[in-house]
Amino acid sequence: MNINGLSVSRETQERLEHFIDLFKKWNATTNLVAPSTLGDLWSRHVADSAQIFQLSPQPKRWVDLGSGGGFPGVITAIFLAELEDGWINLVESNNKKAAFLRIALKETGARGTVHPIRIENAVQMVGECDAISARALAELDMLLGYIEPWAKMNAQLKSFLNKGRDYESEVQKARGRWEFDLIRHQSSVEASSVVLEISHLRRKAD
Repeated sequence: MNINGLSVSRETQERLEHFIDLFKKWNATTNLVAPSTLGDLWSRHVADSAQIFQLSPQPKRWVDLGSGGGFPGVITAIFLAELEDGWINLVESNNKKAAFLRIALKETGARGTVHPIRIENAVQMVGECDAISARALAELDMLLGYIEPWAKMNAQLKSFLNKGRDYESEVQKARGRWEFDLIRHQSSVEASSVVLEISHLRRKAD
């Protein structure tokens, strides 16, 4: 099986398929993603989420902010299971979604922990990490505010953020308050989308 042109093992494929089956069952009663995006879960959500791990495929301590229906957090956790190393902390304050995430991790054997708390309270509980992901959560300026406490703990922190066609305006707005290094990765799924890789984040002096 190939995802974004890269092959994945049979075991990872089976884990992903089981996760999608679980997702469909839960989504019938819990709104995990917008109904309009359910038509092609593999490309709209799985492949889009897989890009995050594929851009940084080494074992790392990850934090996924606003994990929602598990994209990209659970997908990253499934890829980490193949490495048998690394870990991802899924931060999701909605208790129903957090319950789904726990079951998804358990049944797929993925490497992760669910924290049913607000992002602002997650830093003390989770501690230092190597990488952060977020998808369809907030504008970049707000996201960087969430990420800043972890960046202060680890100068080498990298963040991987899925963004749509309006990402340039978000970047320009964010640069009014933040300094950061930026690499734009063209999405393998959607021509108008990108994954923003952000490092060396620091707040501008007043």
